[in-house]
Amino acid sequence: MTIEFRGIEFTSSIDAVEHAEIEGGVAILVDSRRMVVSRAEANRLAAAGVAFAYMHNHRMPDDTFRIVHVPIND
Repeated sequence: MTIEFRGIEFTSSIDAVEHAEIEGGVAILVDSRRMVVSRAEANRLAAAGVAFAYMHNHRMPDDTFRIVHVPIND
């Protein structure tokens, strides 16, 4: 099955997450591609059963940050 979707691709996870935080949308990792898509597009992918992960910038107890992945349809 082929699902087409619209988004902006980034070379790094942090660039995608930062872009989503500043410009809106959500950062996802789908098929090894780091993308920023609209919330509606992410919901459509989830409803279609596409496996992907939301990416978030998570503050650690020592005040450093790590990119965490939340798998969907995995």
